[in-house]
Amino acid sequence: MLKKASGVLAMVIAMSASGIAAAADEVTYQLDWLPGGDKAPVYTGIQQGFFADEGLEVSIASGRGSTDAITKIATGQADIGSADIGALMAARAQDDVPVSAVYMIFNQGPHAFFALSDSGINNFSDIAGKKVATSPFTSSNAFLPLVLEANDLPADAVSLTKSDPGALGPMLVTGNTDAIIAWVTNIALFKQQAASAGKDINVIRWSDAGLSLYSSAVVASDSFLSERPDVAKRFMRAFDKSLRFTNEHPDLAAADLHTMVPEVDAAVATAQIGDSMPLSFNEISEADGLGTMTPERIATTWEWVAKANELSADALDPESIVNRDFMPAAE
Repeated sequence: MLKKASGVLAMVIAMSASGIAAAADEVTYQLDWLPGGDKAPVYTGIQQGFFADEGLEVSIASGRGSTDAITKIATGQADIGSADIGALMAARAQDDVPVSAVYMIFNQGPHAFFALSDSGINNFSDIAGKKVATSPFTSSNAFLPLVLEANDLPADAVSLTKSDPGALGPMLVTGNTDAIIAWVTNIALFKQQAASAGKDINVIRWSDAGLSLYSSAVVASDSFLSERPDVAKRFMRAFDKSLRFTNEHPDLAAADLHTMVPEVDAAVATAQIGDSMPLSFNEISEADGLGTMTPERIATTWEWVAKANELSADALDPESIVNRDFMPAAE
């Protein structure tokens, strides 16, 4: 009996040492769009073992826009995810959704016009009088009138058509629209589509035209943050490591994404990562720190968001949507 008991004890010790006895904490991460290079960090965090190292088992859900992601996180369908901080500000101002921003992914807005290089659209003012196609889901649509106004153009300066996101590139290449509105995270995709027709594209970034604000953020449900704070802190440590790894090793991060989502081409994803990382790693992150949300830039972002959504400036204290308690320690 003693020998049998000793054997059981040895097995328990071995299981504990190997980590089998301790189940990983499960976390559901909600994307604000379909998988692509700009979403690579969460995939590479799984594939490189960064989340596992923190005792986490992460599952990923695709989304259809920031509002969709925020709704799913607010209703408990996901714990944490990515969403445009402007969409969160608007949601909190109007509905007081129980979701907070904990980490800034893109400290600069990704909004842009894309036009064929032979279209004559070379700078922002050239867009006047042109046909422009856009997705009905993108947050860019809310900022369009404001960035037009900031460049001394009327709100109706363009003829706007809303189409399925997958149709935008083909519409541009075939001449069914003069320009499209999309994020700079997809430059590689649209260049590839244009190149297949022997063409090239110009990218007119709205950040160069005065629209300087925070954009994509890691957001989490307030219940997740309050009920499982240690899990949230471990998740953010791993996510921060994943974002840095993605920036340093875009080809490996793209391969990680392709492994989990085979329909995403690794070469395109590598290029998308190259287009996306300057939105995270730039002069702003160098000055403030990666992922940091400063009160000053949060306030500026709210000014743009309030105008875009026709909300009064006092409809929200923008600091109320930020929770900095889960920021990883600066490297």
